[in-house]
Amino acid sequence: MRLSTLRYYFREAFLSIWRNSWLSVASIGVVAVSLLILGSSLLLVVNANRIAQGLESSVEISVFIKDETTPDHVRDIKFEIEARPDVARVEYVPKEQALKEMMENLGDDQDILAGLEEKNPLPDAFRIKTHTVDQVAPLAAWLEAFARVDQVRYGQGVVEKLLTISRWVRTAGAVTMVLLGVAAIFLIATTIRLSVFARRKEIGIMKFLGATNWFVRFPFLLEGMLLGLAGSFVAVVVIYFGYLSLIGNINLSLPFMRLVTERSLIISLMEGLLALGLAIGATGSMISMRRFLKA
Repeated sequence: MRLSTLRYYFREAFLSIWRNSWLSVASIGVVAVSLLILGSSLLLVVNANRIAQGLESSVEISVFIKDETTPDHVRDIKFEIEARPDVARVEYVPKEQALKEMMENLGDDQDILAGLEEKNPLPDAFRIKTHTVDQVAPLAAWLEAFARVDQVRYGQGVVEKLLTISRWVRTAGAVTMVLLGVAAIFLIATTIRLSVFARRKEIGIMKFLGATNWFVRFPFLLEGMLLGLAGSFVAVVVIYFGYLSLIGNINLSLPFMRLVTERSLIISLMEGLLALGLAIGATGSMISMRRFLKA
């Protein structure tokens, strides 16, 4: 492509945006709002996944062993558990260690456990971590079948609800992003369609004089990409600085909430939004031109 042709394409694209300045500003605003909602939804989904992963990582199975179980049987049980592929970690907790941990957790109130050292009522136990949270329930059911296992606890009901909420958040976030992306594409398509309609006589003359379809189409494609890029840039600026401000306020008031704070990840998301705005603009232009600038 010659430089003069490229200059012509950009000049025509900017002239078209200038001629339809109010419509262009409205289009940029609509794309910015759409991508602002889209980007906010994306950050919400990413943070929801981070919180869900934090909760999932804290889920573990507690297996309490019957008192009459011998050390050899305990060792055999541990070997069987470790042999399973869904087990990430197994920790044996003798009753003495469990009592010590309980007293440390009570802090100044540990006096209420005075005298339990001589006759420790706590059972020996295993603490088991799985690779994924959806492996917890099947593993717990398998452990309950052991003859020398007294009780298995993993937060029954809570884990299932956590899995349901995690799946719902991910699904709802994905559906929302797809719907908003489709809406933004058709808004760009409408803008380009109006621009094509306003210049229909000029386009007819150009084609009559022998201009190729792509020579006519490319300025409109470039116009849509510029509108999409401009809208996404506005959205990125608002989201980026707004999110950084939100993180600062949450860290002060709710320090226990583990939100996404990695600058590299946030910048990658913003770059993705810019690329998405460019793609939305190009797609909207192609949809519009396919209908109104047929070969």
